[in-house]
Amino acid sequence: MISAGFDAHYRDPLAGLNLVADDFDWAPGKLMEIADECCESRIVSLLEGGYDLEGLAESASAHVNRLMTG
Repeated sequence: MISAGFDAHYRDPLAGLNLVADDFDWAPGKLMEIADECCESRIVSLLEGGYDLEGLAESASAHVNRLMTG
């Protein structure tokens, strides 16, 4: 299960972690590699936080695109 929170995006006013959209593409890619080995490629992703709408849109799009394209 992925808790897909996007408040780590650099535009978000709360976390200050400064991740970019490419990071939200990379992370689920790595989790998909693990899922391939451990659980027959099954993944559940749940949308969590994100408080800047532009950052949330960029991050969620990168995340979902990775899940869809593998």
